[in-house]
Amino acid sequence: MALKKYKPTTPGQRFKVISTYDEITADVPEKSLLAPSRKSGGRNNEGKMTMRYLGGGHKQMYRIIDFKREKEDIPALVKTIEYDPNRTSRIALVVYKDGEKRYIVAPHGLKVGQTILSGKGVPPEIGNTLYLSEIPFGTVVHNVELRPGQGAKLVRSAGSHAQLMSRDGKFAILKMPSGETRMILQTCKATVGMVSNIDHNLESFGKAGRTRWLGRRPRNRGVAMNPVDHPMGGGEGKASGGHPRTRKGVPAKGYKTRARKKQSNKYIVERRKK
Repeated sequence: MALKKYKPTTPGQRFKVISTYDEITADVPEKSLLAPSRKSGGRNNEGKMTMRYLGGGHKQMYRIIDFKREKEDIPALVKTIEYDPNRTSRIALVVYKDGEKRYIVAPHGLKVGQTILSGKGVPPEIGNTLYLSEIPFGTVVHNVELRPGQGAKLVRSAGSHAQLMSRDGKFAILKMPSGETRMILQTCKATVGMVSNIDHNLESFGKAGRTRWLGRRPRNRGVAMNPVDHPMGGGEGKASGGHPRTRKGVPAKGYKTRARKKQSNKYIVERRKK
């Protein structure tokens, strides 16, 4: 997971810092696990723009990822570690003993030729998926389910991990990457280890064009607009814009937008730090 810094032979390479991609072992994805991925450009079914600053970008195919890991007690051999344009982490192609191929989110330290397992009574080793009731305290996990059998919803981005702190009744208490401490049912699954590509946050694109390749268009600031377009617009010269708020007038930077009576509030033991 090393990074590569370029010599400034062009302006775009002066601040460019990207991954060396040393861990990747295959250039061509598994064809049976690909699905078409259509871009909307931020338009709805009427062709009207509902999301600003989206559009363009390189054509991509979606890699079908196994977030459920429901093939229990069947060993799977790690065949390749691959790049996925749809996520920040790396993915691994695994081949089960019955011949079925699947993609999983690759944990940090997973190597080609390794065997992984899922289910009850499985050793808590990197890449293995266990129920939260069987994972030892203090273990670092990722791909955490929110509801039993739903598939992993939490802790999936590059370099992220949660930690199992304790158990209370039918709940396991996890410390999430945000710092939040949360209760999750012990019948939910999680995968041991942290997500791969841990240096992702240190990468620098070096030029605006690289962001355009990802399908993101330039975002203009509210203070640079007119009063008719944004609450922070207008004023003589380079006015600061007053209180920071969104285009619809909702205060930003510290204003809590979470519903006070949200049903899942009772599962949060400690909120994330400000």
